[in-house]
Amino acid sequence: MLAIFKREIQSFFTSPIAYLVIGLFLVLNGLFLWVFKGEFNIFEYGIADLSNFFLLTPWVFLFLIPAITMKSFSEERKLGTLELLFIKPVSIAQTVLGKFLGTLALGSIALIPTLVYVYTVSQLGTTIGNLDMGPVMGSYFGTVLLMACYTAIGVFASTLSDNQIVAFIVGVVLCFIGYYGFEGLSSIVDDGQTSLGIKALGMKQHFDSISLGVLDTRDLVYFVSVTGFFLFLTFLQLKNMNR
Repeated sequence: MLAIFKREIQSFFTSPIAYLVIGLFLVLNGLFLWVFKGEFNIFEYGIADLSNFFLLTPWVFLFLIPAITMKSFSEERKLGTLELLFIKPVSIAQTVLGKFLGTLALGSIALIPTLVYVYTVSQLGTTIGNLDMGPVMGSYFGTVLLMACYTAIGVFASTLSDNQIVAFIVGVVLCFIGYYGFEGLSSIVDDGQTSLGIKALGMKQHFDSISLGVLDTRDLVYFVSVTGFFLFLTFLQLKNMNR
């Protein structure tokens, strides 16, 4: 697994992919938060917090993570190197985990420069340094958990086709359904209890809950379960392909 993980990280940073993804993430967030006028602009928002950043980040990663994962297995299938992975002294489960952790690591690295936002916003308040760090830390932790779900979904999508564009589109659609689909569906249900039950199936409600700065084990179990479910589907898909 460690060998696959290292291989993934090296493949990212020996090509423009890692720099492009990190650059796009930072540029898009920076433009919406500090330059473009609108509801996400921190200066126009009038409150010195990072809620707009964490409102925007899940949507940016919804496209960027599938863009990274689309080549995970689809490229191997297209080049005919997937069979070589199967005969190596590494199990299918270790291969899946190695690719998953490599992509998750890249997404986490993209988050590190945004810590500058924390310092900047803390200096913009009426009382300098009076930024509530509970929701900030919760939101960062929730973002990593959300990225884990996106990554697992994206890696699974990459096993469905040897065409990277198809894998990207499927990954984006599945991530969108997982993040906002249930939220949207709940809004058209009249019964309040049923609406809450549907909403609880989506990632957005659990992400919003963690963003409040309170770590509920139900939210943690949800993200771990969704991530594990799609990694298991990836394992089954590869196992069937190896027959």
